[in-house]
Amino acid sequence: TWKWVVGPMFLYLCERLVRLWRSQQKVVITKVVIHPFKTIEVQMMKKGFKMEVGQYIFVKCPAVSKLEWHPFTLTSAPEEDYFSIHVRIVGDWTEGLFNACGCDKQEFQEAWKLPKIAVDGPFGTASEDVFSYETVMLVGAGIGVTPFASVLKSVWYKYCHDATNLKLKKIYFYWLCRDTHAFEWFADLLQSLEAQMQERNNAEFLSYNIYLTGWDESQATHFVMHHEEEKDVITGLKQKTLYGRPNWENEFKTIAGQHPGSRIGVFLCGPEGLADTLNKQSISNSEADPRGVHFIFNKENF
Repeated sequence: TWKWVVGPMFLYLCERLVRLWRSQQKVVITKVVIHPFKTIEVQMMKKGFKMEVGQYIFVKCPAVSKLEWHPFTLTSAPEEDYFSIHVRIVGDWTEGLFNACGCDKQEFQEAWKLPKIAVDGPFGTASEDVFSYETVMLVGAGIGVTPFASVLKSVWYKYCHDATNLKLKKIYFYWLCRDTHAFEWFADLLQSLEAQMQERNNAEFLSYNIYLTGWDESQATHFVMHHEEEKDVITGLKQKTLYGRPNWENEFKTIAGQHPGSRIGVFLCGPEGLADTLNKQSISNSEADPRGVHFIFNKENF
């Protein structure tokens, strides 16, 4: 028995030592941005830090807890000179970080008053392969949209810098949300991308559909009254929010018809049930002929 135990324990010890070493490296918080509905964006810098799209890090804040490490998806792009995470205040640790950063105070906080942060990572995910395809479907459910903030930012940076050498030509983005509160900070990013694409006369590069899967009677009445307005009443985008859940069979068939003979990457960050649905649709809508359309499914569950 001891032979089977010693190996894994040695590997675990090595991993803890690496994390201890990384936790001693200096991390500087450059900015903390407060978004609506108690969501904060923490922008940081660390010497030698290199990331790819969709990766995640472990974060420790000794002012809150000296032992707890929490995983967060990076929401910045590799092209930016900082790395960032978005933190929704939903528990004791996140509440402690919120207060430690001075977000509970009205006055401006000096940078030297911000707490020390330890960072371990980054660690890779399936989203890194998004640039390997000419066409991709990005599906985020709720807070699972965070990896695609990094993806969409990076794609746009690459497109603006050198569009001719960018293999990725078309993005279909789906975001499923249970309540309107989750739309706030990500809708700002989509508004910026929408405006920039229209300026460059390439509004077809990104097709996005936002689905609200839960609402009450008063909200439904408000949505109906403002449906004819130019911009969506929830997100402020020109693309109107849809209600309910997507008909995935129709979505896959439509995309397959528009891109015959293509390898289409399907990327999900969401629950296991949605992963099973998308995996089945990817298989059933892929053709047996090697020259036909093929959907390649990649998932990241939370």
